[in-house]
This record gives sequence, C-alpha cells and structure tokens, in this order.
Amino acid sequence: MLQGTYVALVTPFKDGSIDWTALEGLLQFHIDNGTTGILLLGTTAETAGLASDEKDALLRFAITKISGKLPVMFGTGTNNLHQSLANTKKAKELGADYALIITPYYIKPTQKGMFEYFKAIADKVDIPIVIYNVPGRTGVNMSAATTVKLAKACPNIVGTKEASGNLVQATQIIRDAPEGFSLMCGEDALNLPTIAIGGRGTISVTANVAPKLVSEHIATCLKGDFTLAAKQHQALSKLNDLMFIETNPIPAKEALHMMGMLELEFRSPMCPLEDHNRETLKTGLQEYKLI
Repeated sequence: MLQGTYVALVTPFKDGSIDWTALEGLLQFHIDNGTTGILLLGTTAETAGLASDEKDALLRFAITKISGKLPVMFGTGTNNLHQSLANTKKAKELGADYALIITPYYIKPTQKGMFEYFKAIADKVDIPIVIYNVPGRTGVNMSAATTVKLAKACPNIVGTKEASGNLVQATQIIRDAPEGFSLMCGEDALNLPTIAIGGRGTISVTANVAPKLVSEHIATCLKGDFTLAAKQHQALSKLNDLMFIETNPIPAKEALHMMGMLELEFRSPMCPLEDHNRETLKTGLQEYKLI
C-alpha cells in the first residue's frame, strides 16, 4: 500500500541548467533521513519550467541514483490527454513505482470529464496511478464521489494526493473508497488530522528541508500514537507555515540554499523571496537548528 512520507522534491539549477551534483546530494539526503519515497516532477519541482528533454534526463538520472533504495513517483499529468498518456507510458518504461496525475488545470472540466480523462489513462497504462487534486493550482476540485468512482472502476488507481484542504471531502473518500486505496495528504499543515481520519501519509513540501522530522512525525501518526503526534505536529507547525510564506517552491529552495544544499536559482516566473520574508525564513530555520 502507498503510505508514509513522500517528498515533493525541488529541482536544483545552476547556470541555467539542472544541477546534477546538487540533485544527487538531495536524493542521498532523503535516503539517509528516513523519507519513504521520492516524488519527481511535482509542483514543487518547477516542472512547468522544465523542457521535455530536461524532464527525461532528470528522471533517468534520479532512477539510476536511487537504484531501488526508495520507491519513486513521477508527476506525469498535464492538461492535455495525449501528453499525459505519453508521460505516463514513459514513467512505466523508466521504472517508476507510481505516476502522479494532476487534474487538468485551466480547462475547468466537469466531474464527468475528469472521470473519463483519468479512466482513459488508467485503461491504457499498467502503472499504479495517484490522482493529484489541488484546486488552488488548477481551478477545479475533484469531488469525493468522482475520486471513489475512479478508484472502483480502475484497479490501478491506487491513491490520491488530496490537497484541497477539505477534511470533510477527505473523510468521504476514505470512508467510501475500496480497500487498499490510499489518501495521501497534500497539505503539510493537515498531516496529523488527515492521518487521524484514515489517511496513509503525506506528499510533503516541508520534508525537503526536514526529512527526518517529517518522516518521524508521519510514522508516529501511522502507529496511532496521537499524544506524541500532537506534540510533533505543534513543533512542526511554524516550519510548515514558513514553507508557504510565498509561493511554493520558493521558500523551500531558499531554505535549502541557506542549508548549503543548492544554488539559489529559479525558472521564471519563480523568483527569490522578498527580503523581509528571507529574514523571517532565516530566523525560523535557525530556531529549528537547520542552519
């Protein structure tokens, strides 16, 4: 079953290109610090700013370096069915353990349209698929009923990254989905309550900078020790807030730069933090003893 702590990994850049040395260091950082799995080419990876050949090279490089040490999830979704299908087939060919497919952005499809879109991909590619529902980025919310309908209709749709922030919707999915279907939290601030209602883990931004703290917290939640988990949740709350002080992944990359793990470089229209937010982030990282 899909569960635990998956990091939505950033993409490091140097002089306009992917920084392969930094990327290898980030992968090892997670292997060494208890992260359950790696998500490549998610929102946090600045995927929209990567060219097709860069995406392919990044995936091939990461798969080689991870070498089976951790499960790997590839973000393969776009707002074009044929491109999403091609990306998902490539994920299968390269050896990904899961494909993460976002609800089609900008188009604002209906629930029926989303059902047909995901089913078309699931029917044509034999790879475990995770739905990515993030209405704040896409402009559309996949309802609990549509998620459950897909889970029942397509055995290889094995989970959802639920980033709506709606715990009622999450509860309905967990209640009605078939056995073995995993709801993964897509909002770090809601990791504890999501697992408390039956979620199976997180696909995390905060894990980029504090993989050990996040993985320990998720493991505690999954054990059902919610007294300790509540203390960990409170301890992580400020760091979770800091990771979204501006648009993700700007704060995460700034933090990793302060930690000496990558160059501070973005793909436009992403840009560095405002100066006052950088100072706030720096102070917070010092409090967590991350710098």
